[in-house]
Amino acid sequence: MDGDILIVEDNPDDEALVLRTLNKINVKNGIRVVRDGAEALEYLFRTGQYADRQSPRPIVVLLDIKLPKVDGLEVLRRVRADKRTKTLPVVILTSSDEQEDKVRGYDLGCNSYVRKPVKFDEFAEAVKSLGLYWLLLNEPPPETR
Repeated sequence: MDGDILIVEDNPDDEALVLRTLNKINVKNGIRVVRDGAEALEYLFRTGQYADRQSPRPIVVLLDIKLPKVDGLEVLRRVRADKRTKTLPVVILTSSDEQEDKVRGYDLGCNSYVRKPVKFDEFAEAVKSLGLYWLLLNEPPPETR
């Protein structure tokens, strides 16, 4: 399947674990990591430092919600508000267990809400399952331009 996985994560330890797990399951897709919500929006909408980006839109976005500059829920709101990205699969991958975040994430149109397990091996297994589902089983919507 063409397209990258976009990981929006500001925690270097969580980023490293996600990358290691995706590499372990031999993900052939490119993986792009951005570290704050503003950079995620630039990447998705091809503005700022990503204005010349030629790659297709991501297959899936793994989005943390507690991010610097622009929080993940605001990123999700903007993604769903734009016709070019409104059908883009977005999985909230967060340590937040706050009911309000979960409700708001679904209200804004996330495709899935996954709480990061605290234990290393459980977190790795969750990422593995996400990768396998979104890359092998899910049929993504066509890209809208």
